Amino acid sequence: MTLHWSVVVPVKGTADSKSRLAPDRTLSERAALAAAFATDAVSALLETPDVAEVIVVAPRGSLAADLERRGARLVADPGEGLNAAVRAGLTALRPHGLARAAMLGDLPALRADAVATALSAASAHPLAYVADADGTGTTLITATGAHPLVPRFGAGSALRHAAAGHRELGDAAGAVLRRDVDTEADLDAALALGVGPATTAALALHP
Repeated sequence: MTLHWSVVVPVKGTADSKSRLAPDRTLSERAALAAAFATDAVSALLETPDVAEVIVVAPRGSLAADLERRGARLVADPGEGLNAAVRAGLTALRPHGLARAAMLGDLPALRADAVATALSAASAHPLAYVADADGTGTTLITATGAHPLVPRFGAGSALRHAAAGHRELGDAAGAVLRRDVDTEADLDAALALGVGPATTAALALHP
């Protein structure tokens, strides 16, 4: 049975976004790149046929407005950290019985086909997760049926999600869904996979 998914994406959207990128990048350059990463990630979700709803949790601003125009629904960030932002998005889900997911927004190489493959694999499990490229963090968590989706993002989160009963999706996730970007090395790895148009444009301005 094909499930239709509602996906929550927390987007920081502040001047100190991506502080671990190269120190010679200005705050505005880092913010522009972070916004581009989120734009490409959310766009990939919106292009995925089995994704019925994308909820972006972010402060009001130009990025949030742009993501709304693209088709996402905006929920105000409570300003209490990443997991609180995800919880706010999950609380705002409409009661339509969709399968639920939460995904990080710093995935500039994400593609709709990779999302579709991962969600199809996740539909076979009550709870599932995708570990990041390093294997220690998490880029996506999912829940189906009546199982609650509890975010445990942050350093070492892969072990926490596994301990809570989430099944790791492994190869079904694909490299582009694992490749979050925090450092310049991460960005180079994402570029090797092929990034989306927003990131490409941002890097043309801020190489």
